[in-house]
Amino acid sequence: MQQSLSARAAGRPNLAGATVYLKAERQAVPRAYFDHNATTPVDNRVLDAMLPYYRHVYGNASSVHGFGQSARQGVERARRQVAEELGCAARDLVFTSGGTESDNLAVFGTVRAARGRNPHVITSRIEHPAVLNACQQLEREGVDVTYLDVRPDGVVAPSAVKAALRPETALVTVMHASNEVGTLQPIREIGAITREAGVLFHVDGVQSFGKVPTDVDDLGVDLFSLSAHKIYGPKGAGALFVRRGVQLEKVQYGGKHERDRRPGTENVPGIVGLGTAAHLAGSDREAEAQRVGRLRDRLEQGVLRSVPESHLNCATADRLPTTSSIRFDHVESEPLLISLDLQGFAVSSGSACSSGTAEPSHVLSAVGLSREQAKSTLRFSLGRQTDAEQVDSLLALLPGIVARLRALSPAWAGPA
Repeated sequence: MQQSLSARAAGRPNLAGATVYLKAERQAVPRAYFDHNATTPVDNRVLDAMLPYYRHVYGNASSVHGFGQSARQGVERARRQVAEELGCAARDLVFTSGGTESDNLAVFGTVRAARGRNPHVITSRIEHPAVLNACQQLEREGVDVTYLDVRPDGVVAPSAVKAALRPETALVTVMHASNEVGTLQPIREIGAITREAGVLFHVDGVQSFGKVPTDVDDLGVDLFSLSAHKIYGPKGAGALFVRRGVQLEKVQYGGKHERDRRPGTENVPGIVGLGTAAHLAGSDREAEAQRVGRLRDRLEQGVLRSVPESHLNCATADRLPTTSSIRFDHVESEPLLISLDLQGFAVSSGSACSSGTAEPSHVLSAVGLSREQAKSTLRFSLGRQTDAEQVDSLLALLPGIVARLRALSPAWAGPA
């Protein structure tokens, strides 16, 4: 799919020619990465921490000999590092392969453990597919699921959660921060409601962990998912916080690893990388949030000022300092994304996990955007590599690209 899009953008008749052309184009321009919500580059300090566990400390962490126990020490140190950022006990963490597995383990594990009482689940319409698709599978298994609408600002109303509760509700699962529009949900308020009702509360914290405070006791959550590759760690490593006493049915079967909650030989280098990335994120979280937040504001203000008929989605909500979702009326996001890519700027037209689909983002539809508006939206997500020069270069380039694309659109008649 990507090659065919690139061929159209390059104006070349064959995919091979387009690939060569794009490589030449990309070598000719500096690259600026504005897609940190999709994934982040591995921090050199994280890589340095991981390498010994590939080269020298290669034992199986379940083995009793010295090689294995050296690997086990790395795993348990990482467990403590992640636990410190969550404000929880290290023993309450389950290491997984990433956010999707953590979400699946939380949703399937808790609901299936409550199967005997005809469980009911509450979630929102803007969740990541790792949660939404899990809930849809539960529906196929006979579980009743309530999908809450969100306000136009992309926020779930705590009152809506409270109104949806039933005596048989087994789980409420609401993400902490949207990967697409960056909105932060009122997790503390929802957590207070679920605690009072005696209902388990799972939070997908993949986008929030390492960027905003995520103390699980302060938030009032029972389960919390996170992933290494969103915080400059490796892909293929994640974790799930499970509050002590929560009943969790396994979704995989094998050995008794991770206190018999997740079987399989531990990915020791990946886990070490996750622990190091968590530690680094916590050490400068507040300062980095302020720095990136200023750059995000600079980007948003510059776009809205210089590009007519541009709009910031969910502008009034409390949002991640890293994320801007901006709509450009009368321009489809696909050619805009490709035009920016050819000039060296990597952005997203939605979640990378659902790219390649012709359907508009379910998140943008849920906040009230029309199909055309949703397909005219780009997501800019900033991170450690982002600086003011990159933002200003993007701002200098973007108005001209939008103007050229609008000139080709029959719907564009100029700014109102």
